[in-house]
Amino acid sequence: MEKRVGSAIIMIQERESVQQLNEILSKHSQIIFGRLGLPRSNGQSIISLVLEGTTDEIGSLTGQLGRLSGIQVKSVLLKNM
Repeated sequence: MEKRVGSAIIMIQERESVQQLNEILSKHSQIIFGRLGLPRSNGQSIISLVLEGTTDEIGSLTGQLGRLSGIQVKSVLLKNM
């Protein structure tokens, strides 16, 4: 499978899920090229990821994150050129 470049935005609404989130991100670290964390004054934090991997690898990451309580995730992939 070809690798694709994409991005994922993660909103943390419940701090209780942060440890699990970090474990999942560590497990998928081979496809994460950049990570930016933005704390917000309302207690919700945002993490932006730059990804490069197959659609299966990226789908696995976002799927696992999306199943966590208090976590929202959206991803976008660029077309191969």
